[in-house]
Amino acid sequence: MTQYNKWHTWKKLAGVGLGLLLAADLASGFFLWQASREGAEAMRAERDLLAVQAKLLKADVKRGEQIRASFPQLGKDCDDFYRESILDGAEGYSAIESDLAAIATKAGVKTSGFSFKQLPIKGRGVTEISISTGVDADYPAVLQFISGLERSKNFYLLDDLHLNSASNGGIRLDLALHTYFRT
Repeated sequence: MTQYNKWHTWKKLAGVGLGLLLAADLASGFFLWQASREGAEAMRAERDLLAVQAKLLKADVKRGEQIRASFPQLGKDCDDFYRESILDGAEGYSAIESDLAAIATKAGVKTSGFSFKQLPIKGRGVTEISISTGVDADYPAVLQFISGLERSKNFYLLDDLHLNSASNGGIRLDLALHTYFRT
């Protein structure tokens, strides 16, 4: 081969190699461009998700600060409830009995009397009082009696009730209530 042919062959091989290198460079550039475009979309989506999470966390922190700020008022409300709704043990039984009798009279129900059972709760400053009674009336009067219990200034928990038919054609409701006395 002559010097010219060698040089010509080498130029062809170098041109083909440079062409292949240019094609590979273009292909890798295209893939990087696609990846960066998809990455930007993924990053935008992640940024939006993080922004939503940040808003939720800020709202939680704000709510926690509001709760912390309301602690003094909450303590005062609890003290007021304890003083106003929980009767003193010395006067409690007569006050409860007269209150329940007044609620029964206003509702138009007949009671079978009230029975009380006392259970001291240690370390709480209160005594639990279980109250059992039965009321005879028609259905609307029974509903009024229960509504009167809910609206009473005294604190009652309706623990159990049993509905039976009464001998006079009305209904009989056996109730188990709880209340508390301050000790």
